[in-house]
Formats: sequence, C-alpha cells, structure tokens
Amino acid sequence: MRFRLREMNAESNFCRCLSLDMLRPVIPAEAIRAVLAEQSVQAQRERKLSLEVVVWLVIAMNLFTQHSIGAVFEKVTHGLRLLGLAARGGLPQDSAITYRRYQLGVRPLAALFHRLCRPLATPQTPGAFLFGLRLMALDGSVEDAPDTPANVAYFGRSPGDRGSSAFAKVQAVYLCECGTHAIVDAGFWPIATHERVGGFRMLRSLGPGMLLLWDRGFHDFDMFDAVVAREAHVLGRLSASIKPEFVRALPDGSHLAWLRPSEPQRRRAGERQLVRIITYTLTDPALPGYGQVHRLATTLLDPQQYPALELACAYHERWEVELVIDEMQTHQRLAGRPLRSKKPLGVLQELYGLLLAHYAVRFLMHEAALQAGLDPDRISFVAAVRVIQEAVSDFQIAAADLLPRLYERLLDDIAAHRLPPRRHRTNPRVVKRKMSNFQLKRPRHYHWPKPTRPFREAVSLI
Repeated sequence: MRFRLREMNAESNFCRCLSLDMLRPVIPAEAIRAVLAEQSVQAQRERKLSLEVVVWLVIAMNLFTQHSIGAVFEKVTHGLRLLGLAARGGLPQDSAITYRRYQLGVRPLAALFHRLCRPLATPQTPGAFLFGLRLMALDGSVEDAPDTPANVAYFGRSPGDRGSSAFAKVQAVYLCECGTHAIVDAGFWPIATHERVGGFRMLRSLGPGMLLLWDRGFHDFDMFDAVVAREAHVLGRLSASIKPEFVRALPDGSHLAWLRPSEPQRRRAGERQLVRIITYTLTDPALPGYGQVHRLATTLLDPQQYPALELACAYHERWEVELVIDEMQTHQRLAGRPLRSKKPLGVLQELYGLLLAHYAVRFLMHEAALQAGLDPDRISFVAAVRVIQEAVSDFQIAAADLLPRLYERLLDDIAAHRLPPRRHRTNPRVVKRKMSNFQLKRPRHYHWPKPTRPFREAVSLI
C-alpha cells in the first residue's frame, strides 16, 4: 500500500476534523451526534473544543492513561497538526478542557455506552457459547477516586480495622461476555451500595439464549426469579448458609431442589424456584479450594442435555470477568493510582469513557481474531492498546480512500501479537503487598502548619 497524505484546506474547521478514525467502526461519529442531540447537550457557540470533540477526548484519555489531559489532546491532534491544521489561538489549556468536560456531563457518555456496547461473539467465536447458550458473567469491583471533599461526600470511604480507606471508593458492577471480554452493561454507586444491588440492575441486559455465571456473593432468590423472567439461565455458586429444599435425585449425581425467598411471609405464600444443585470438589492438591465442597445452582434442569461435569467446569469460566477487570484496572487504567477527576460528575464520566475505550479495544481484537481465525483469548490486550495508540496519527493523515486498507492493516497488527494457548490457571486469594507501618493519614495532616523559619535555623547541633 502506497501511503498518501490527506488533503486539507487551510480553512478546514479544526474541531470538525478531529476524531479517532480507527474507532469509527465501533463508535460512529453519527452516534455521538445523535446522543448529544437526544440528551439536549448543546454549546451556545463552537469554540476550540466542540462537545463532540470532548466525547472523543474522554475516550482517548482512557487509552493514554499515563498522560495529563492536555498531553492526551496533543496526542489525538498530532496528525492534524502535521497536516498544517491548527486550532484558533493554539491548543486549549488543561483548565479549558476540564471546563468543557463538566459542561458535557456524564449523561451523554452513559447513553453512548448503553447504545453501542452489545455482545460481540458470533457462532464462529471459539469458547463464547456452551450448549448453544452465550456465556455471560457478572462481578463487582471497587475503584479509587481522588481524595477530595466532593468525592468523599458522594461516594464515601470503605471502613476497615485500621481506619477508613485512603481514597473515596466507587462500587462498580460489570456484566461481560466471557468469550470476547466485552462489557455490555455496568453501573457505578457509592461504596455503601452492596454489589448485589448493582448486579440486579445489570439483569436488564440479559435476554433469551444467555447463560449467566455469578459468584456466591450475588446469590439471591429474586435474582434467579428475574433471570428466568427474561428467558435466560443461571449457573451460580451457593454459600454454605443457603439450604435448598431437596426434591429428587438425578442420574448424574445432581439433584433438583426448591429455592425459596428469605422473608418468612413470602415463604408461607409459596414463592419458590426449581433449580438443579451440582455438588463437587477438587482432587488436585495444587488447586486452591482443594478438598472443599462446592455447590452450584442452575436453571438448566435436564441432566442429559446439560451434564453436571460440563457445568462444573464451565462455572470456572466466570474467571473471565476477573480478567476483564484486570485488563481495565492494571493494563488500561494503570491502577496503582486513583482516577483523575476531582468531582463525582467527572469520576462517573471518566468511568464511562473507560468502558467505551475498553469496548473499542475488545471490538477491534474480536475483529482481528475472526479475520485471523483465532480465539480472542490468544491476542494480547496490552499489545492491542499499544497498536491502537500508535495508529491514531496514521489514520488522521492518510488519504480518505486508504482508510479501509489501513484498518485491515491495523487488524493484522493486532492479531500478530499472539499469546500462547491458554493454560488452566489457579489464583489463590492472597495479597502481595502488606499493610504499611506508617500512621494513618488524618484530616489534620492535610493542613500541616507552615515552617516558621528557614530549615537551617531550626537545626541545633547536640
């Protein structure tokens, strides 16, 4: 492919030319404009930063997470500036970008996420289906927000034996597709909100032909009832405190049982849900949970169509959602530090931008995997993010007729970074970093008195 530069008129509007062209197949500019119109978010006049550009910028700052917001703007405008296109009055300052971010708000980003983020797997996607059912997983996580009075007042701190947390904490709950790691629904709440409340909200995105996996922390009679009402299925772990009512044994060693609500009046009214209980243990001493008894409850009742051993093994696909959270926190957001936004509105906007950026990366990885005949698990997420970062300027300066071929090359470059075949991995629940022996930071430490004289004068030899 012979590379040719895009022709630009000197009068071209800088804002209208700025976008992330390689992401247009998954985040069309038309969808952004439609969401801005639906949410009635309009600026009185177009300045250096239109609101459409701010949407792209919020997504981009979750691809270039190690850079300041101003440096992110320089990254996403580098190609346009190479072509000689310049913003009137120079590039905007960080304060101007922040002002426009809060003018945009969170609703357009949330609406864009809910409009675009859907399951990606096709029947040709390896490992995405079991018994013809699309594998989905539900899990929660906690995100650190900057320690500002506004964030602490809205999200709160998590309590602990050694005092409250250092940062404001956001309770996040994610619903993802196991085969592609695409997050198709999510929600964010103050830390005092139980993740089961968020999990119940995520059931709105379930539909027929889906099998939802969840850990024992999400078990709830009403959750089972709601999944069945949406014509989907559940495979979830039970805690030891749950005592289903035995109905009858099945040939494969599992048995049918009734689940009942915890409220006595509802139990007396006869509310119940028929489920199948699968009990198993692990016989390999090298596996965490060796020798422990694990119980699964599922709405897949037929032991011949859905063998117990297959379901017990399939339940551990739930760990894919743990890997999704690791991708976002460790490799995309670089979670050694909190989010960057100082106000709750900015925190929520940033998180939805993070979801859109992650979904865009996973969309491109899935396209690359299908093109190369690979399982999406075989492609490196870290390498995909880097390839996309490096392609931003190429797509901006290339002639318009070259973009389809440039997109095909982008997919080839993503697929070229392959991981070895997935091994069976085990992860004991331990932490690597011990607690600090330093004293807990208290409110008085934020306003420590200023020195009354130069340091040299305060030194007294003895």
